[in-house]
Parts: sequence; C-alpha cells; structure tokens
Amino acid sequence: MEIFRLDGQVAMVTGGTAGIGMAICGCMAEAGADVVAVGSSGHFDDVRPLVEMHGRRFHGIRADLANMDEVRLLVPETVDVLGRIDILVNNAGIIRRAPSIDVSEEDWDTVMNVNLKSAFLLSQAAARVFMKQGSGGRIINIASLLSFQGGILVPSYTASKAGLAGITKALANEWASQAINVNAIAPGYIATANTQALRDDPERSKSILERIPAGRWGEPADIGGMAVFLASPASKYCNGGVYPVDGGWLGR
Repeated sequence: MEIFRLDGQVAMVTGGTAGIGMAICGCMAEAGADVVAVGSSGHFDDVRPLVEMHGRRFHGIRADLANMDEVRLLVPETVDVLGRIDILVNNAGIIRRAPSIDVSEEDWDTVMNVNLKSAFLLSQAAARVFMKQGSGGRIINIASLLSFQGGILVPSYTASKAGLAGITKALANEWASQAINVNAIAPGYIATANTQALRDDPERSKSILERIPAGRWGEPADIGGMAVFLASPASKYCNGGVYPVDGGWLGR
C-alpha cells in the first residue's frame, strides 16, 4: 500500500551496520527510502547490499557517537551527499554491565553520551533541516524495555533508555505542530550483540524465555516493520509514543 511507502525520502540510521540497525536499513530501503548508515567500525559491506538490492542509494559514515564533534557532522554530511534528510532513526546504543556500586564514571558518561546525548543532538540537527525543508519529518528513537523497568546490573543503560523515552515525548510536544513526528520503539529481548551475555547465561536465558508469551527471542527484523510504519504516512497521527515490540513481555 502507498500509505506505507517511503519513496523519495532519505533515512539516516545510527548503529546501522549490525543487528537492529542493519535490519532497519534494509526495511527502509525496501519501502523506497535512500539510506545513510552510521557505524563506529566503518564496515558497511554487510548493510550496503541490503539497500542497493532495492535500487536505493546508500551512503555509509564512520563516526564515534561518544564524540559530539563527530555527531555534529552527521546531518550536514547526509544532506550534502543525498540532498536532504526526512527520517532519523536513533538506534545506536551501548551497554555496560556491572553492579551499580562498581560502575565507573567513565562508563556512565560513555553510555549516556552514545545512547542519549547523541540522540538529542541529532534530533535537534535533523529538526532544523526538517523545518527548513518545510515538509516535516520523522524521528524514531530506539528505546528499550528498560525505558519502563529497572533491569539488573545495567544502571547507566536503564537511565539512558528511560531518558530517551522522556525526550521522545518532550520533542513530540514541541515539534508536532511543525509536522515532525517523534516516536520510539521499545524492543524486547532481541538476539543481538547487546544481549549476548544474557543468551550465554543458561539460567537468565531460561527465565527470560519463560516470561515471553511468544516463546522466543526477538530477531532484528522484528523491529524493521515498526520502524517503517513510524516513518511512513500510515503513522501521521502518532506522536510521542513509545511502542513495545517485545513478544508480549510487558503484558505478562
């Protein structure tokens, strides 16, 4: 259906070289968008074919999202190379596991910079372009179940994801009148590098699976459809929402 199409639009996806981000890049391209993938490694060989197979343009940018000087260059480069930006997906995220009493200030700051501060600065930069273009835009933040819950041994990650849910609502309140939709997806337990430690722990993995009504770990592609929906005209009256995609975890 045309209501779900993204033809002629440009989407930038942070953390776009692996896991959820790479799946979102592929889904955005399938829906018709050109894609800019931002990754810390600079290895774009896996994600590029997922975009170009749909006949869409691809551009990769290597950047450290803990470095705000690099973050500030991302939106201008996207506009310089592809001519515009219409969709921003703040997907990049890192996690540091440790008892709260042992968390270092350095780890706290790094997690907050990558997961929250960079997302705000990129949203701010994208919104300025959206307003200048005069055609509105979409910002999609990748939150977490820990936007709602406390988690175990991940205080900085929990704080960053709770903050991301909050800033999603705050920016939606300010920018909805300018046709800028700001929403978030809260993935459940998805099989990515961030959850490898949990999946490798037989007891934790068993307890997690026992609570998920769907009975399985999620896959990165499970998030792609929701991302396309929130980027498309189909969601034009959705603003400030944090949408769980969790196999039923929160409803249990």
